Amino acid sequence: MIALVHHGDEKRGRAWREVFAHDLPDVDFRCWPDIGNASEVRYLVAWTLDDEVMSMLPNLEILFSIGAGIDQLDIGKVPDHVRIVRMIEPGITQTMAEYVAMGVLALHRDLPRYVDDQRSGRWFPRKTLLCRERSVGLLGLGELGTAALAALAPFGFRLSGWSRTRRSIEGVECYAGPDEMDGFLARSEILVCLLPLTPDTRGILRRDLFEKLPRGASLLNAARGGHLINDDLVDALDNGRLSAALLDVCDPEPLPETHPFRGHPSIFVTPHVAGITRIETAVHSLIANLQREASGLSLAGEVDRSRGY
Repeated sequence: MIALVHHGDEKRGRAWREVFAHDLPDVDFRCWPDIGNASEVRYLVAWTLDDEVMSMLPNLEILFSIGAGIDQLDIGKVPDHVRIVRMIEPGITQTMAEYVAMGVLALHRDLPRYVDDQRSGRWFPRKTLLCRERSVGLLGLGELGTAALAALAPFGFRLSGWSRTRRSIEGVECYAGPDEMDGFLARSEILVCLLPLTPDTRGILRRDLFEKLPRGASLLNAARGGHLINDDLVDALDNGRLSAALLDVCDPEPLPETHPFRGHPSIFVTPHVAGITRIETAVHSLIANLQREASGLSLAGEVDRSRGY
């Protein structure tokens, strides 16, 4: 008997167990803490880890993250022989692409300023640019970044993207590596961050990066709160270096009631809802990966520990 343990939301676990019973009955789907014979467990599905879980699974082979990232996992608790796989599923991808399209259009049409005007009793129309007159830059060209660019393409924005290694995307000017970062930033009037959070990218959204953007640029961060230096963003907004920011992720989460982001007129905050793992679709991505594993094929979303994603 090969078993999989789900550790996390009970509702999700019950729903996924029913799907497994129908679609992949050869794998015994178990919900923590009812793991049965621990020696039979080869797979773990989890959002976060604790010492108790890992210590009880001596024959674990693969850890599947419930999210698109793995920064929430303490991979120091994961033995080197255990493979780590992040979630790639259509629900996350589509909701993230829709969020980025919504956010970029809101920033393009000055929605943060108009909302502040409404609250302050001002009536102040501003110059309207066409989408083709606006440059949008994507930091991160993975699964989510490329989907976001595809969602933006029909509007006619001038699109560019930056990644650590070279990519080629039709209709997108692609930049790669540290030597091309400054050129990418110089043309990004709306900057969207969808980078994975690694030691190299933590704190990347900071003062010196903001200074390389066109003056009055705006920021959309839907990656992780750890990418952003909070005080540097507030300073950049207050001195006019940036005009507005839309943040779906923050550090900490949730924001304390007295946090400066909450009342800042140029900051929109949403509660980490941009890309959502959907119960009804993610389970089929998990099953497809397990079927690939059984067939000896590579797994979608397998993490290279040396890169951190």
